[in-house]
Amino acid sequence: MSHIKIAVVLSVAIVLQLLLREVWRPLAYIDFPLVVVVYIALQRDAWKALLVGTLAGLIIDAGSGGLIGAGGFSKTLTAYIIYFAATRVNLENPLLRIPVLAAGSLLDSAIYVFWHRVLGYPPTVPFVQTMSYKLIATTIVGTLALYLLDAIVAERSAQRRQFATRRRVARRSTGPLRRR
Repeated sequence: MSHIKIAVVLSVAIVLQLLLREVWRPLAYIDFPLVVVVYIALQRDAWKALLVGTLAGLIIDAGSGGLIGAGGFSKTLTAYIIYFAATRVNLENPLLRIPVLAAGSLLDSAIYVFWHRVLGYPPTVPFVQTMSYKLIATTIVGTLALYLLDAIVAERSAQRRQFATRRRVARRSTGPLRRR
């Protein structure tokens, strides 16, 4: 995935994250930048994943008025752990991305709250309730977003579509009932 595509996707995710919470408060539980971070970490590119995680977290922290640095650290650490798991275990199956996204959401929330508590910032909302809502919302919407990102953005998906078309054409022309 090129750097321009990553920047555009990350920009859209950050704008959605910051604007949708103003439209309807429950939409704040969907963590769009985390979905982008998980997607890039699953592509097994460590530097891109770490950079995107840091930028996304810091920009969201600055835009939401929270503790600046807690979101950046939590998304960066989440990106690294998912990257590390993706290099050790084959996570190419789209169904395996669902539990990875859920684990990433839990890890991101836990690290974020940990830094808030360590640095003395009182929680404004109940931790378990917020974490469970974020887990459900990010996993459901993020699964669809990961599928969209993979279908639209990734170079591998373009190659798969190209080879699938070739296979379909080859099957039609060499079928057992076909005679010339």
